[in-house]
Amino acid sequence: MPKLIPVAEEFNKPFWDAVNAKRLVLQHCGACNKLQYPPQKTCQVCGSDAKLTWKEVKGKGHIATYIVIEDGRLNRRMPDQPYNLAMVTLDEDTTVNFYSNLPGTPPYKVPVGAAVEVTFEEVAPGQLIHEWRVVN
Repeated sequence: MPKLIPVAEEFNKPFWDAVNAKRLVLQHCGACNKLQYPPQKTCQVCGSDAKLTWKEVKGKGHIATYIVIEDGRLNRRMPDQPYNLAMVTLDEDTTVNFYSNLPGTPPYKVPVGAAVEVTFEEVAPGQLIHEWRVVN
């Protein structure tokens, strides 16, 4: 499936640098003690911009729910339809969610509640992205 190639900005560069090192880091707000994803310039909970730091997480989660994309309008993904789009909840903080197509899981065969782990895929020379795979 064609993937988007991320373009790092100053505020999210540490996230993409960690992904390229096959590590998952999230922003942590020292003001309200919350993790957040995706990276933002301020805390999405309390609005603080002075207390955001980066925290490495284990990259383990569970599938909360999913849909199957059958009629998406993105030309570059039309040949891949149908495909899964799962919402993954991070085990370390259940308020943090990720979306993934679950590489290796056939459409309509998503095991809701199953454990997943982060994996990394090269989408351009020297550029990785993070995805989630079902743990067998």
